[in-house]
Amino acid sequence: MVIKKIDFSTFNIEADENLKKYMNRKIGKLDKYIARRLRDSVYVEVQLREIKSFHKNKCQCEVSFTLPGEKIVVSESTLNIYAAIDIVEEKMKHQLIKYKQLHSSSKLYRHLSSRHNRHFMTSLEND
Repeated sequence: MVIKKIDFSTFNIEADENLKKYMNRKIGKLDKYIARRLRDSVYVEVQLREIKSFHKNKCQCEVSFTLPGEKIVVSESTLNIYAAIDIVEEKMKHQLIKYKQLHSSSKLYRHLSSRHNRHFMTSLEND
C-alpha cells in the first residue's frame, strides 16, 4: 500500500482487526488511480458508523481523499458494513479516475505552460 496517511475512525461500531485489514486493502487498491507524483501528498480519512433507528440499523462508510487542489468525499449507507465499503471503493475509484484525467492531462499541462510562457514573454517585452 502506497497511501501512507490514513486516518481511521469508527462511531457506534466495533472495528475488529479483520475490518481494519479489509478497509486498508480496499483503500490501498485506490493508489493506482492517483498520479505517482501526488501520492506522497494524499491524506485519506475513513469514517465508519452505525446509524440506529426504530426500523433497522444501517452502516455508513465515508471516505475522503484530500488531494492537491481538491477534496473528494464519498459516502454510502447499507445494512452491511462490508457492502458499504465495497460501494464506496467503487465510487471513489470513478472519482479518482476523473481527477487523474483532469489534473494529469499532458495536453492541459502543455496548454497551461504555454499560456504561462506567453504571459512571461510579453511581460519581458513590455519592460
